[in-house]
Amino acid sequence: MTQAGLFKGALFMVAALALGACSMFRGDDAPAGQSRADDNRDRGGVSIFGGGGGSSGGGAQAGIGVNSYLWRASLDTLNFMPLTSADPFGGVIITDWYSDAAAPNERFKATVYILDTRLRADALNVSIFRQTNQGGAWTDASVDPDTEIQIENAILTRARQLRLSSVGGN
Repeated sequence: MTQAGLFKGALFMVAALALGACSMFRGDDAPAGQSRADDNRDRGGVSIFGGGGGSSGGGAQAGIGVNSYLWRASLDTLNFMPLTSADPFGGVIITDWYSDAAAPNERFKATVYILDTRLRADALNVSIFRQTNQGGAWTDASVDPDTEIQIENAILTRARQLRLSSVGGN
């Protein structure tokens, strides 16, 4: 065997051992049809995307790593943009490029960071990216800083509405 072949084999074995040691999947001891979300519910937690009751009304729930009101409000506010990634444990939402039919030579992308389990204005950070089409090529363009503030405010307003509706419904 060549040195490159030995290296590839060793690398493969290390990767296999690392994946086996870090397995996030349960063994065969779990009853059929039971999910990890069911485990959270059995321990007094709730599912990832809502339902059930939080302990302090702050929106931090077992199963989600950030404030659930800010999380849902962010998704509601940006629902017109296609999602690329949404991580409820890390609190990051990334949209794909969105172009309005009225302005086809301009497109936007958003990234939302939810930084806390409490419903607070400083627990939210929105970044907006803009590109314009010039001669068939997309080039980065500046974004009015007020745009990010307006989206943050819309998310915070929606989060307050969600919190008030859940408190009023109990």
